[in-house]
Amino acid sequence: MNIDPQRAAALFAERLATQTDASDVHAALTSGEPGFVLIDARGPQAWAQGHIPGALHLPHAEIPARAPGLLDPAVPVVAYCWGPGCNGATRAALALSLLGYAAREMIGGVEYWAREGFALRGADGDATRPPDPLVAPAAASCGC
Repeated sequence: MNIDPQRAAALFAERLATQTDASDVHAALTSGEPGFVLIDARGPQAWAQGHIPGALHLPHAEIPARAPGLLDPAVPVVAYCWGPGCNGATRAALALSLLGYAAREMIGGVEYWAREGFALRGADGDATRPPDPLVAPAAASCGC
């Protein structure tokens, strides 16, 4: 396998600049000053099924029409969708970027948010499930 280290470093730096994960988003939100607006890019039924507390519901198809009236261009945004098998967060982050927002994608989506044991908000309030040991560290953090 022939890998150019500089090309790889550029790719990894780009991914870190444009992606974040559920654990980092959770830590930022619980800090009280996350420094971004969290966008749930899923449709109304998915939003009602359960969403991340504090997220703004802005389905990706509605971003071009609604984002300018909802979002401050000076505040970064983080978009999420269902999970790794869905590219809705990528499409949302692209649409937001094209409108001039500093956008990132939350990899893993709401699936990994829930699998890490973080609360989802639904019609009956907030609910959590036990962390999945396959994706969530046994300690307070994975140490990365």
